[in-house]
Amino acid sequence: MKRRSTFTGTYTAIVTPFKQGAIAYDELRKLIEFQIKGGIDGLVPVGTTGESPTVDHEEHLEIIRFTIEATRGRVPVIAGTGSNSTKEACAMTRAAHEAGADGMLLVGPYYNRPTQEGIYQHFAQIAETTDKPLMLYSIPGRCGVEISVGVIERLRGRFAHVAHVKEAGGSVDRVDQIIQAMGDAVTVLSGDDSLTLPFMAVGAQGVVSVVSNYFPKEVTQMARLALAGDFRRARTLHRKLYPLFKAFFIESNPAPMKAALARAGLLTSDEVRLPLCGLSAANRATLFAALAAFKK
Repeated sequence: MKRRSTFTGTYTAIVTPFKQGAIAYDELRKLIEFQIKGGIDGLVPVGTTGESPTVDHEEHLEIIRFTIEATRGRVPVIAGTGSNSTKEACAMTRAAHEAGADGMLLVGPYYNRPTQEGIYQHFAQIAETTDKPLMLYSIPGRCGVEISVGVIERLRGRFAHVAHVKEAGGSVDRVDQIIQAMGDAVTVLSGDDSLTLPFMAVGAQGVVSVVSNYFPKEVTQMARLALAGDFRRARTLHRKLYPLFKAFFIESNPAPMKAALARAGLLTSDEVRLPLCGLSAANRATLFAALAAFKK
């Protein structure tokens, strides 16, 4: 299989700022600038970290368009366009293509619990709507289903632009299985900050990161060291960041991240949309203590 252009390194799954229920586009612009200044390799708007389940369709597409406009081609934008409705995912993917996204992130169809054949047909229909790079996102803990290695192989064999996988199943063995089966035909990115380095040790080529919202330079540096084969220095940085890889998920993402960004002055509010709610006082103290310890 011929390999297409690839996404490697650190892609920030950027949060969506809110003010009194509305999207705070002025703050989103500031966050985008903070990310680019921090050296990240790309942005992923309206993933789960961007609270895609609770933005409506118009907001979802406007966030994608705004991110593309604000980024001005300086880094790639991979737009979250997945859904458990194939029709909706096709429409979102088509709209993101037309808006100028560099690629699209497609989460496995959640809640429906389709068979692997249904998952294949779902992604095949989406792939027919665009020729831009597609990143399959397997996160069985949220979706209830895994995108099997066999389905990835079938899709890649039929569609050259299905060449990326965001893997968040928590298994190094699973990453190795994908790479053993597909070789250079696909690029695997970690979907878990704490597993980025272990995944890269068996051939993953970066991360779609939550923690880089707050630490773009550090997460980017760790991934670049690993890509360069300098696992000794990458491991030192991983171990320094590791307590924060855990602390930022002390409650459901992105509530902890928004609390930290607001405390740092990067957001004016840590507002999230229900059914998520603000970080509890006890967990807020734990998170802030981990941040303080990192700075020492």
